[in-house]
Amino acid sequence: MIKSIFLVSCVGKKQPYACKAMDLYVSDWFKKASQYARLNADEWYILSAKYILVQPMDTIEPYDLTLTKMNIALRREWADKVMLQLHPHLTPGNKITFLAGKTYREFLQPALLQRGYSVNVPMNGFRIGEQLGWLKSRLNGG
Repeated sequence: MIKSIFLVSCVGKKQPYACKAMDLYVSDWFKKASQYARLNADEWYILSAKYILVQPMDTIEPYDLTLTKMNIALRREWADKVMLQLHPHLTPGNKITFLAGKTYREFLQPALLQRGYSVNVPMNGFRIGEQLGWLKSRLNGG
């Protein structure tokens, strides 16, 4: 079955205690992006700098780690791990939508395209305020 899969990046603002991944990240951006993913995807996952690929209902601990502070070799290794964890969820023809910044996509997007998956980055090049506006307009039926 062809599925629409959304990948939502983690954010720095988190609850100070272990909880479901979908509830751990508390920024306005994450709340809107995850709501948009829930409404539009067949499946969605969180791209976590620490836990790699996380299912929204998985319980995880808060952490202080971001890809933007990792060197290129560590980011490439992280992307390889995401691909390994994502692979069992993929079937030919799947459409992958990134709600994630450039650093989270830099090695994942080419790897997915190389394997023949359709990739969509609806907020490519948008600044954070533009992303929030884009998400808000789509969540409010506009």
